Amino acid sequence: MRILYVSPYFPPEPGAPAARVSELARAWRRDGHEVTVLTGMPNHPTGVIPPEYRGRLRVEEDFHGVRVLRTWIYAAANRGKVRRSLAYGSFALSALTLAQLDLPGADVLIATSPQFLSAVAGYGLAALRRTPFVFEVRDLWPESIVAVGALPEGHAVVRGLTLVEEHLYRAADEIVVVTRRFRERLIERGVPADKIEIIRNGVDLGRFTPAPRDTPLRARLGFGDRVVVAYVGTHGMAHGLSAVLDVANGLRARDDLRFLFVGEGAERASLEARARELGLSNVTFLGALPRDAIPEVYATADICLVPLRRAELFQTVIPSKIFEILAMERPIVISVDGEARAIVEEARAGVFAPPEDVPAMTQAIVDLAADPARRGRMGEAGRDHVIRSFDRDTLAREYAALLEQVARRGSRR
Repeated sequence: MRILYVSPYFPPEPGAPAARVSELARAWRRDGHEVTVLTGMPNHPTGVIPPEYRGRLRVEEDFHGVRVLRTWIYAAANRGKVRRSLAYGSFALSALTLAQLDLPGADVLIATSPQFLSAVAGYGLAALRRTPFVFEVRDLWPESIVAVGALPEGHAVVRGLTLVEEHLYRAADEIVVVTRRFRERLIERGVPADKIEIIRNGVDLGRFTPAPRDTPLRARLGFGDRVVVAYVGTHGMAHGLSAVLDVANGLRARDDLRFLFVGEGAERASLEARARELGLSNVTFLGALPRDAIPEVYATADICLVPLRRAELFQTVIPSKIFEILAMERPIVISVDGEARAIVEEARAGVFAPPEDVPAMTQAIVDLAADPARRGRMGEAGRDHVIRSFDRDTLAREYAALLEQVARRGSRR
């Protein structure tokens, strides 16, 4: 089967969207499928294009047997509404114009969100090429824009994006979502249930494997034998990281605890400024690291945090970092309600603290810090759970079987 995957994010860019696309593409290629990824020049989240890509309109690469076609994009840091909107729109426009010169034929085309202007490009390409179109919904735009307070619900931009979103749902031959609640919300909005399939996120169990906590990173940062509480991921408006700083501030007298933030995002600068203002010597920010460095970060950690802001919409999401943490045998303080909480509790691999509830988060961290044996039991249970239910290769094969069905329906038409 020939698969064309349209995604604005791809390695060497860090973060969950790039990781999901690359790991699925590699798994499909290992199973014998011909996979092409259409993406932009790497720049997320800093907005800085590496020197080897600058000034180029198109670049072709090989990524573990996957053909990667990069097209021009207006690069912008992951902050500021206007420039980010231009970046989103530029990828869609470039994909529909410049990229056409190099795109191969395909039996099925997948376009992924966030952000869903890439899905607009995918829909346009699928229509031009008469290729079945799969809309991969990994974030509910524009609902999430409203949920983080970026724009009010009645704003003209939100109304316009909603019209585009609803058209994509109607136009897609198949919609792939990552949670049951995503599926339920789309059905509530009138999307036919028989065109929505759930393929949940997973983890590459070969890359994320248990490792000792005495890592070179721990030594380099001078943590010694202290309990390290880590957040790894986007530092964005949705993630409620200001509450984590409040927790760190309340525990500043505890010399046996250290807080580690790894990642980039729109809120990173303000979070670092606030940590300096509070004089938090127990907090370290590392910024974004290469994907290959993330397992060492998890190994360094004793407790991992998965927070989001308090919003009803976020009860529908499952942050993909959950599966990586569980695979690394580290316990989680989960501050996301809904399906994400259910996965961690079913795995017996963590503790729930309500989103942005600083006393509850503090108590969960203190309790886990005091009980290394409990942390160990949670870690082992978590890895057992992802082996059974969230192996990326198994999920990729399920996804490929669905794509083959969509391709067959398209060929009959």
